[in-house]
Order: sequence, then C-alpha cells, then structure tokens
Amino acid sequence: MSSPRSLDTVEIITIGTELLLGFTVDTNAAFLGQTLSAAGVRVAERTTVRDAAADIRSAVERALDRTGFVVTTGGLGPTRDDISRDVIATLFDMPLTFDPVVWDAVLARYARRGAVPSESNRTQAMIPRGAIVLPNQWGTAPGLWLESARGVVVMLPGVPLEMRNLLVHEALPRVTPRTGGTVIRSATLRTNGVPESTLADRIGDLEDRLAPLSLAYLPGTTGVDLRLTAWQLPAAQADALLDRGMAELRRIAPDCMYGEGDADLATAVLERLRQGAHHLAVAESCTGGMLGARLTDIAGASDVFLGGAISYANAVKIDLLDVPAAVIAEHGAVSAESASAMVQGVASRLGADVAVAITGIAGPGGGTPEKPVGTVWFAFLVHGRVETHRSVFGGNRSEIRERAVLGALMGLWKRLS
Repeated sequence: MSSPRSLDTVEIITIGTELLLGFTVDTNAAFLGQTLSAAGVRVAERTTVRDAAADIRSAVERALDRTGFVVTTGGLGPTRDDISRDVIATLFDMPLTFDPVVWDAVLARYARRGAVPSESNRTQAMIPRGAIVLPNQWGTAPGLWLESARGVVVMLPGVPLEMRNLLVHEALPRVTPRTGGTVIRSATLRTNGVPESTLADRIGDLEDRLAPLSLAYLPGTTGVDLRLTAWQLPAAQADALLDRGMAELRRIAPDCMYGEGDADLATAVLERLRQGAHHLAVAESCTGGMLGARLTDIAGASDVFLGGAISYANAVKIDLLDVPAAVIAEHGAVSAESASAMVQGVASRLGADVAVAITGIAGPGGGTPEKPVGTVWFAFLVHGRVETHRSVFGGNRSEIRERAVLGALMGLWKRLS
C-alpha cells in the first residue's frame, strides 16, 4: 500500500455568493491561512466562488491539479444554495448516502434547544460514501474529509465559529502528521513614524542576508509592520533564524520600533509612563477625544492617565486651557504656538508632569497653501520641557485623525525613553 499523500501545500476555496457581493467579510480565509501556516502547511492560493455548481467544481478541480490538497468552507447547510457537498462528492465519485449516526447527532442538538429539525436538515446527514465525518459539536453541519487518488478535500462549514473549531479540533490532527515535520513561522516588528520607503532604504541589502527568511513590509494607518517568515523548516531552525533576524532588524531602526507581534502603541506608552512614575494629560482639538479613548481602551490606564480636554472651539482653548487669544489671532489655532500653549494649559489644569496636545486640519475643507489639509501640530511636555512637531498626513478625514492619534502616541513613546 502506498504511503499517505503529503499535505504540505494547500489551496483554500471559500464558497458563497455573499462573499463575492461583499455582504459578508471573508474572515474564514484569513483564519485558515494563519492556522494552516502555523501547522507547517504552505497556502499556495486562495479562491472565492459563488454558490454555483460549475464554479465550485472548476475551482476544486484546478486546485487539486495544482496541489492535491484543498480546504473549502461553506455550502454544507440545509438550504437549496448549499450545494458544495453534492458537487465535490460527484467530483470524487462518492455517492451521497444517508448516515443515521450523523442524523442522530442533528436530532440531539435540536432536542437540547427544545426544537425539532425540519425535513431539509436531513440533507446534512447525506454523507459521501467513503468520506470521513468530522463531528461538529458547535453546529448541525458536520465537516467532511474526502480522499482518493485525486487528492484530499477537507470541507468545513461557513459559519466562522463552527469552521474554526472543526479546523482546530478535527482537521488539523489529521493534517499535521502529514506535513513532513516542518513549520511555517513568522515574527513581526511594529514601527510607526517612518515611511515604508525609508525603512526599505535603511534595511537595504540586509534583506538578502536574512535568507532563507522572507521579509514583508505591511503598511497601514497604524504604521508599518515588518514581518519575517521562515518557510517549512524544522522548528528549532526556524526559531533560531527568526531570533537572529529580529535582532538584526531591531538594530536598523530602534527609533521607530515600539514592539513585536501584536504589540499595541498605547499600551507601550502607558508602560513607559508607569516605569517613570509619570501622570499624563491630553489636550485634543482635531482628534476630538480619540486619543483619550485610545488610552482608556487599555484596562488599568487610570493609574497613569489623568484625563484630558477636548478643546475643539477656539473659545475653549482660551477659557479652559489658558491659550492667549493673541496667540491664536497671530498664529492661528493650528500652529506650534497654539499647541505649546495648549499642552502647558492642560498640564497645569490637571496637575500632570507629562502632557500632549494635538491641533490640526482634518478636512475635507479648511486647508490653505501654508497649512494644507492634513497639517497637524503636536506639543509634548516631558521632563519639564515643551517640544513641538509638525506633520502633514495624507488620507481622508478619518485616516488623518487616526494618524494624528498615533503620531501623538509615538511622540510620547520616544520622549519617555
């Protein structure tokens, strides 16, 4: 008897017209990619198809020809558009047969809810002959493992909770023994305040010296993540290479790298405040309280974050934060001078030894040639000294405001070091 097929490369097919129309966000594909990669399976391609027999069959056939291993989600329910089981069973020449054990599990699940299944639910007990049933403790549609000379297709429900649990508890234990004992592992450095192109210039030919690791630049409104990945290597070798690679990257740009993995910039700032026994106050204009909200999203922030002022109107800047009216008249509300007065005012009002102020033009209107939309002035009061900084952010109103919040956090993080 031949040895079982290696399952080190997979294609993912998510099935559902609602995914293509955009009414449902395809979180399943992302979870599958992360989980299978962590188990040492390389994801070669991801495809989304509508609930149409010809499209499903074509996508699965092409994927099997390329890799011999496919994971699908969706199309296992009891309604007329749930046709994945039928199509793939036909492709594998495995006729559907009624499975009383699966049906009993469906009946028992409904009984626990005090309900009775409809006749259409019986379709969920129609199992391709020769398939392995992946019992679903979280729903009524079982997963299916179909294997023949054509390859392996693992069929999972489209409901995210059910899909995730079946993948982790039922499918992966059958996959991992057949991956060749290798892993795919990643490590991420989080940066803010330095553009992607500047990071690439700093890294330069280091990227070549990091081989066999691959380096990905992942820009977003929160900054640029640098992700190193070790592909299908023994675990010990992958970990050693990633440790070395991360150390090399940290030496390149220590001024903008604030954490690893899923590190959060607001959390990093709060920790530095704690280390220095500081207390923070914020004064916000264009961000309208977003910075305060970002900080108080973190449990336990109250031990170092005192509060803040949303001084959106000039009158509030003058009356609440003691910004001189003459400063606003001469320099404007969006200026180094106004930001400096705001930060000193809020620190004095709240008795803080660390403070930050934000004032800017978030748009879409209000810009001038001298102060275009996206202009934001920051002022930082740390260690008894006030420093101001100007940035011009791109994007729409929401993105500019978000980038301003992150700019304030990154400015604090640097100055508290």
